[in-house]
Amino acid sequence: MSLKIASAVCLSAVLGVSAADFDAGKLPPVAAKQGVTYEKDIKPLFERSCFKCHGAEKQKGKLRLDSLEATLKGGSNGAGFEKGASAKSTFVASVARLLADDENMPPEGKGKPFTAEEVGLLRAWIDQGTK
Repeated sequence: MSLKIASAVCLSAVLGVSAADFDAGKLPPVAAKQGVTYEKDIKPLFERSCFKCHGAEKQKGKLRLDSLEATLKGGSNGAGFEKGASAKSTFVASVARLLADDENMPPEGKGKPFTAEEVGLLRAWIDQGTK
């Protein structure tokens, strides 16, 4: 419980929820792939599932995911993740669909949800330092 409380104090989610609002044990495992980068591995996922609401034309919650710099900056409430700590990431929990329905991304009908393997790749990218 203290880990959840500490995480909630340290992290602010893109959606305004904290790490205490999800069970990290339910996250898909981190992908084994090494050398995960935004350009090669993560941007294509975001382009498919996120750019419609978080790209050049529209930035819901002031969040833009179409460049590494914008992704690391985050939105209204910060990035929603801490480099090296994907298990505490509300951003990851959101795309893993572990939050309340209205907090999971992408919303129903607004983009293709991430698969467990894709969530694992996102986790690997965060754990490897978000390069």
